[in-house]
Amino acid sequence: MTKIKICGITNLKDALAAAEAGADLLGFNFYLKSPRHIEPGACQEITSVLRKDFPRITLVGVYVNASVSEIRATLETCNLHLAQLHGDETPAMLAELGDHAFKAIRLTAQTSVSPFCHRPSAPASVSPLHSIAPVAHPTLLVDAAVNGLYGGSGMVADWSATKKLAERVPLLLAGGLTPDNVGAAVRQVRPWGVDVASGVESSPRAKDSGKMKAFVEAVCSVTE
Repeated sequence: MTKIKICGITNLKDALAAAEAGADLLGFNFYLKSPRHIEPGACQEITSVLRKDFPRITLVGVYVNASVSEIRATLETCNLHLAQLHGDETPAMLAELGDHAFKAIRLTAQTSVSPFCHRPSAPASVSPLHSIAPVAHPTLLVDAAVNGLYGGSGMVADWSATKKLAERVPLLLAGGLTPDNVGAAVRQVRPWGVDVASGVESSPRAKDSGKMKAFVEAVCSVTE
C-alpha cells in the first residue's frame, strides 16, 4: 500500500482531519521562510494529541539547513519520529541522525543521489535518540526542481526520472500532487509513498478536509 504524507500541518483541526482522512504520515515545517512554518511549542501541542489518539501515524519534522543539535532537540521536544532534511544537508548529517532522518532532493540530471542512499555510520561519539522508537521510512523524498526554492512550489516533479529511482530505493514522491493527478503519479512512478501540501489546501496555512479525503481515496483506488 502506498503511504500518504500530508505536509505543512499548522493547527490541530487540520491534523485531526488529515488523520481521519487516512494519512499515514504528517509533516510539520520548521523552516522559517516557509508559509507553513510552525513553532516547536505549537507543534508539541498538536503531536501530544496525535500520539494519544492516532498512535499509528508517523510524525515528521521538516528542516532546511538546520544544525543536527537543533534537529535532535526539536524531534525530542515535539515527540516526532523522523526528520525530513529538505536543504543542503550532507550524508554525514544524515548519519548523525541515524534511522530518524531521510533526505529530500530536487531531482535533475545533475543530482547525485548515491551519497544519500548509502550514508556512512554515525560516529561513536554521537548518542542515539533512545527516546524515539524507530519507524519505517523512505530513503529519499523527490521534489520538483525550482530555482531558488527548497520545496513547496506546487510544481510537478519529473515522474519519469523518479520512476527509475523508485526502482532502486524506497522514496516519497512530492511536487505538485493533487487529488486529480496523484492516481496517475502512483501508477507511473510506483513510489513508497506520496507527499502533498498545497494540493490539499484552501490557503497556504489551511487544509481542506474534502481535498484530503479525495487525495487519500485517489491513492487507495490505485494501490488496493
